[in-house]
Amino acid sequence: MGAPLVRPSPRRRPIVVALVLAAVTTLAVVGVVALNRPGGSLIGRPAPEFAGTTLDGAPLRLADLRGRPVIVNFWGPTCIPCRDEFPLFKSKLTDHAADGLVVVGILMADPPDLARTFIADQGATWETIDDPDGAIKQAYRVAARPQTYFIDRDGILRSIQIGEVRAADFERQYLLISGGS
Repeated sequence: MGAPLVRPSPRRRPIVVALVLAAVTTLAVVGVVALNRPGGSLIGRPAPEFAGTTLDGAPLRLADLRGRPVIVNFWGPTCIPCRDEFPLFKSKLTDHAADGLVVVGILMADPPDLARTFIADQGATWETIDDPDGAIKQAYRVAARPQTYFIDRDGILRSIQIGEVRAADFERQYLLISGGS
């Protein structure tokens, strides 16, 4: 017979949990650094092309948005920070309408019906593509939800943000893709 399974004592469980959380956090930080390192990441290169069908059934290709600043946001309605970003994106689309700003959502890890309901409840006007096989997620090297990509008018990826985009983050990164100063 094999050795019995050894379980941590109740006093050591918080330590084990803390170590696991530290390991996960370390991997996330390494991922962020790798994604944002020029030459070792997607930044400064043409954004990976994608084509898909929106939740409304319309075709959408990134190439069709060339000439406009584009924000690609990987999200899902069960992700709390994703939900928290929606009012900001809605507001910024209005603020930057004259620039032709486009937001494209890529649905990750949640069912389309749940996303449709959330989008309708929020009054969101941007398109969301379902990515059931994860091909777009893989092409963009997505680490977690929400993850947002800022693409300039020439289709060059200028910035990546892992985690919720807040107003100050948005404006700083929007300047990189809008041609503003």
